[in-house]
Amino acid sequence: MTTPMNKNSLLVELFVEELPPKALKKLGDAFAGVLRDQLVAQGLAEAGSVLTSYASPRRLAAHITHVADRAADKAVSQKLMPVAVGLDASGQPTPALLKRLGALGADASAVPGLKRAMDGKAEALFYESTAKGATLAEGLQKALAEAIAKLPIPKVMSYQLETGCELPGWTSVSFVRPAHGLVALHGDAVVPVEALGLKAGRETHGHRFEAAVDPVVLRDANSYALQMQEDGAVIASFEARRAEIARQLAAAAVTVGGGSVPIQDEALLDEVTALVERPNVLVCSFEREFLEVPQECLILTMKANQKYFPLLDVSGRLTNRFLVVSNISPDDASAVIGGNERVVRPRLADAKFFFDQDRKKSLASRVDSLGKVVYHNKLGTQGERVERVMRIARGIADKLGGASLAAHATQAAQLAKADLVTDMVGEFPELQGIMGRYYAQHDGLDASVADAIEDHYKPRFAGDELPRNSVGLVVALADKLETLVGMFGIGNLPTGDRDPFALRRHALGVIRMLVEKDLPLGLNQLLEDVSTIFGNRVWTSGVTPSEQPKGGFAVASESGSVFNRNGDVVSQVADFMFDRLAGSLREQGASAQEVEAVLAPRPQRLGEVPKLLAAVRAFAALPAAAALAAANKRIGNILKKAPEADAHVSELLLQEPAEKALHAAMAQVVPAANAQFEAGDYTASLQTLAALREPVDAFFDGVMVNAEQADLRLNRLGLLMSLHAAMNRVAQLERLAV
Repeated sequence: MTTPMNKNSLLVELFVEELPPKALKKLGDAFAGVLRDQLVAQGLAEAGSVLTSYASPRRLAAHITHVADRAADKAVSQKLMPVAVGLDASGQPTPALLKRLGALGADASAVPGLKRAMDGKAEALFYESTAKGATLAEGLQKALAEAIAKLPIPKVMSYQLETGCELPGWTSVSFVRPAHGLVALHGDAVVPVEALGLKAGRETHGHRFEAAVDPVVLRDANSYALQMQEDGAVIASFEARRAEIARQLAAAAVTVGGGSVPIQDEALLDEVTALVERPNVLVCSFEREFLEVPQECLILTMKANQKYFPLLDVSGRLTNRFLVVSNISPDDASAVIGGNERVVRPRLADAKFFFDQDRKKSLASRVDSLGKVVYHNKLGTQGERVERVMRIARGIADKLGGASLAAHATQAAQLAKADLVTDMVGEFPELQGIMGRYYAQHDGLDASVADAIEDHYKPRFAGDELPRNSVGLVVALADKLETLVGMFGIGNLPTGDRDPFALRRHALGVIRMLVEKDLPLGLNQLLEDVSTIFGNRVWTSGVTPSEQPKGGFAVASESGSVFNRNGDVVSQVADFMFDRLAGSLREQGASAQEVEAVLAPRPQRLGEVPKLLAAVRAFAALPAAAALAAANKRIGNILKKAPEADAHVSELLLQEPAEKALHAAMAQVVPAANAQFEAGDYTASLQTLAALREPVDAFFDGVMVNAEQADLRLNRLGLLMSLHAAMNRVAQLERLAV
């Protein structure tokens, strides 16, 4: 067996036309990762080899340390056939064995060296040989093909090869962008591999305009990053380029002064990193008059359309200065600065025009236009949806704050979607709600209503803040509940990888508001109330009541769109929300058993859940917890088999000392635990019940529950039923049993 002869660093680079910026980092990591994994799998690279990924607009590359020029040979043992088939009675090879050996490149001379070993119940013949390890050229060729095939490319381009192929101009290949160069260096030696019609060499290209030399001739694998920077004017590493941009942004903000800072946007920083190879940050400005437009509009147009970094002052307000990340570094940057300022000016002028035009009409005057905007073909228009949300919001507000809150919540719900038909939101959908708040302020509406118009979309993502006032909270609840019940009602449910209406996010948003604000609202009642809002109950169009499928009916909006309620939609939505709540609690550190114990009884006031969970966790830490949980599980199993039992207990029928002792202990402990439960002290309630451990253990040790005498049996079952009910008020303790 031979060993690898030469270990060195390996560099592979694909030089291509400009790659899609939003996918660049993922492409670079995938390309390098698959290359390394394939080489490790073939024994050409060590498991501890260091991988460095490179990705710039015009290249994907990988640098891998400790790569061998040939993999070690491997001992191979191949089963041939059972001994009885391969050798005749005299021990000579049969034709079948000789044929099998021939297929492996061996002959009759190999027969004496065959190994015998048991294979199941029969003895078999095994041929042992040494498989030569793959050369780096062979292994890299395979790894490169795999890395290209597994790139996460949503759409590929097909293009024709002009040279190096059988039919120039006709032979086509497919890749994310046309590839023009391939480098493969092991140390300072070129590895002879091919990909996408290209043969590997040591030449690549640097910056389109600022490379010191072209082509860049790489000395060896380890000189790649340095040569690309010095000779090619390219920072090849995505991470290094990103860090350099962040450094330059901070430094440029300091030169502006006044405590200015560039806006923090990780996604924008990633995208700009994918657009430049040699970043050069420049300071630009625009006319102060544009600052009269809401800063969210200006920031969005600069970020989304131009990939600029707006500068904020110390109070977080937008300034009239912004930063540009240029891909060139001329001695005189005035032309670059002037060009970017000219480009952004029309964008800002458009935003100002939209803002000025939109304010000529009140939000209230736009509400009727929502009747022309389709929300969903089965749920009607946005106008119909607004009517439903208004009614839901009014109902919730009545329960939480009375007439004043209901009036403001109803008005906010009516106007919350009106900005969808404004010019600004039509151009920038991301500003929905935000612009509604500005326009409501311009219309002179109450501040709580204006804030609610923006906040009713919150929380928009994990960790987002909740609505800032009660009006916003009510409308946000109404909006999300309407979406959940409506979509479940028409069977538009999320799947494993698709959730186009963000129902999971809506469910978590409702949960957060109910829990964190500890709202006195029962979940099932909320969902029942919402389900009745979807118009008058009517039988499905064209189907008489007698023909209606069993258990199903429909609710239609005024437009006749059908709300399918086959099955119990309220239960489906409740199940969905409790699943989301369970996942959230587990992510916060609660065990699966603790979560199940708390949520199995389906607590209706979700604001109680944190207190219930804290009580269960404290109880689980008690010495008596395991025994009581096991006893509770045992009691539950007994009661399932005794449907005739009720919670009545007659002291006259208590015969055994253990059942009398348990009854006496319950008479003392249960009232105290119930009082603590009613006072909301769930932890104390469970800890009080822990005192029942010994009498419960003694009961099961000394009492036959299923006595032959019916009245004794029913009395003991009643005692257990009372105990089971008392122990499970806070949570289903049996779920804690291992």
